[in-house]
Amino acid sequence: MLLAVLSGFLLAVLTPFLHRLSGHALGWVLALLPASLAIYFASLTPLVSDGGAVVMEYPWLPGLDITLNFLVDGLSLTFALLISVIGTFVLIYAGAYLRGHPYLGRFFVIMLAFMASMLGLVLSDNLLTLFIFWELTSITSYLLIGFDHDKPEARKSALQGLFVTTAGGLALMAGLILLAVMTGSYSLSGILASTDPLHEHALYVGMVICILLGAMTKSAQVPFHFWLPNAMAAPTPVSAYLHSATMVKAGIYLMARLNPALGDGALWSTVLMLFGAATMVTGAWMAFSSTGIKRVLAYSTVMSLGTLTMLIGVGTELALTAFICILVAHSLYKGALFMVAGIIDHGTGTKDLRQLGGLRRAMPFTALFAGLAALSMAGFPPLFGFIAKELALEALLKAPLWSIGLTLATVLSFMLVVGLAGLVAIKPFFGAPVKTPQHPHEAPPGMLAGPAFLSLAALGFGLVPFLPEAAILQAAMTRVAGSPVDSYLALWHGVNAPLLLSAASFAVGIVLYRLWPKLQPNLFAMNSAGARVGPETGYFRFMEGISQVAGWQTRLLQNGVLGHYLLVLVAVTFGLAGFTLFARHDVHLALDLGGSRFYEWGIAALLVASAVFSCSTHSRLGSVASLGVLGFAVALIFILFSAPDLGITQLLVETLTVVLLVLVLFKLPEFVNLSSPFERYRDLAVAILAGVVVTLMILAGLETRYFESISAYYSENSAPLAQGRNIVNVILVDFRALDTLGEIFVLALAAVGIHSMLKLKAEDQHKP
Repeated sequence: MLLAVLSGFLLAVLTPFLHRLSGHALGWVLALLPASLAIYFASLTPLVSDGGAVVMEYPWLPGLDITLNFLVDGLSLTFALLISVIGTFVLIYAGAYLRGHPYLGRFFVIMLAFMASMLGLVLSDNLLTLFIFWELTSITSYLLIGFDHDKPEARKSALQGLFVTTAGGLALMAGLILLAVMTGSYSLSGILASTDPLHEHALYVGMVICILLGAMTKSAQVPFHFWLPNAMAAPTPVSAYLHSATMVKAGIYLMARLNPALGDGALWSTVLMLFGAATMVTGAWMAFSSTGIKRVLAYSTVMSLGTLTMLIGVGTELALTAFICILVAHSLYKGALFMVAGIIDHGTGTKDLRQLGGLRRAMPFTALFAGLAALSMAGFPPLFGFIAKELALEALLKAPLWSIGLTLATVLSFMLVVGLAGLVAIKPFFGAPVKTPQHPHEAPPGMLAGPAFLSLAALGFGLVPFLPEAAILQAAMTRVAGSPVDSYLALWHGVNAPLLLSAASFAVGIVLYRLWPKLQPNLFAMNSAGARVGPETGYFRFMEGISQVAGWQTRLLQNGVLGHYLLVLVAVTFGLAGFTLFARHDVHLALDLGGSRFYEWGIAALLVASAVFSCSTHSRLGSVASLGVLGFAVALIFILFSAPDLGITQLLVETLTVVLLVLVLFKLPEFVNLSSPFERYRDLAVAILAGVVVTLMILAGLETRYFESISAYYSENSAPLAQGRNIVNVILVDFRALDTLGEIFVLALAAVGIHSMLKLKAEDQHKP
């Protein structure tokens, strides 16, 4: 399993080499990996067909007892199969669609890394590992959406998707940590096996909000739905993969995975039903009012994601059965339809539905596969989408809460979806031929393989639904529900309320399709008016606000004045340190001044006098001399308190510093008074604050001792162990020998560098 998850990353590293060897066949060559993974994952279905789960552990850091764990059950295998199977055909499709593209190798590198990240996400058993793969999908999707980086639209859309999903990712990280704190485990299998009622925990509300923020931003739920249609700036193979089985399904997977543990709380169910229903209706409406075929499909994906979220919120066995069926049906027909959209664009030069018509003669196979996939999207028998649609309506009619409202919203959305199916399957291929920018032509086999397989799979699953149900779907339903689910998938359940509602939605949808050419201009105007106050406008205003705040704080804090930087740094640092010292820790200092000698007071007075004179004099030489006096006074303190070696070092450093400063100051212009009286008094106040706080912190540190002093150890062992009586020297050359060696090495390296620069400068001066 570990190799299966990481194989995509490994193959991505080899892709540039394979590109040079295989040339135009690169897509077919790379597709061998996801095809092999699909066979491997299919071989694991007997392990989980009864609803069980297997945790596979791999040592990672044995010394720290850290392992990589992967959870294999019906839900994770369903997603893994969708990712690998659809990924196989997307890679083949991309090789033909992007044939001759100068960055084809780069595209496949990112695509393989994206696929591996998704597999790691759905198979991880550890919350932290899951989060790492979660963020990897955000990064790789950002690179895929912005693949055509020379286009401003692609760059803007990629940044928008990255910002929204990573902002949600930060919330998700907090939620996962809270979940681990509540359960005492970072293992998903352990959390799901726990019987403790999490909804009674004090951290439950915050944890649920954080996790749902992460899941909803990833899966484009209202009000975060705007980034997903804009991601259509990516090449069509990316859209086909991202919208069918991968990126946008990550949030859906997370909500389904955690449903057994979190689904008992009213907050979880209420939020999912409300936001899911709102997303469903919004996506269907926006899709019907759009004109670009990829944008229509993108908004219909938003609608399907809302439906899946709503069904998880309903939470009944029937609703979760419908959830799994819609998940699979949507992956099949949406992957096929996006590839069809790319074929149309590739063969005609346009994606605008208003400029398409009569293509069935020039593109007969594309028309056939588009028709099958669109019928599944519309929920027409005998496609698998019909079974999923019937189950959803039946589940909502029997929902324990808000049954009528949710059912009406779903029927309305299904009506619009039927109209959408007509727009993508009938409008481009039937009717009078329309002149297109390019002469229409059928796609090559590499581009037709994906739509053919996925649309025929939708038909096959509809005709024999009991086969996928027995193999994997029922096990997935059981894992989402948290208990065995008694499902029964069949094409015909008799004449009942769901069938009548489905027939009504189909009839109204046909009418809406016929009226679309007349309605579309008004719908577009309505959407344009609503967009001015919608969430996307809020996003852009928020980004503008960030830029304005950044500009303000740059002008205030990062204005290029070194003295200002130093002032802010010192004031904030020592202000907070002083506040913490007195307000938080209530430090009281007991100073014993009675034992001080008169010459110690003299040295202290000399220190203060030299510092004050240095700051107040107008003479450059006098200021340097006073600083030298201050340094020599510090050397006296070292000598008085039995540190002659430090005193000698201080004398040498101060002497050299004074000489260098005098030499430099003679080369500088006269002093210019740039500070106002206010600035001088302000700087004085900050300096006094810093000095007082540092002094008090040192005194407080002298009074506080958490461990026994180590000076006695050095006094006792310097002569026996190091054969030396100068304790400081022994510490430097014996007890801390490596530290001293490092310092010597740094100084030697600096000396070599200075010597090299001086030598090069001398050589340059001698050149003619």
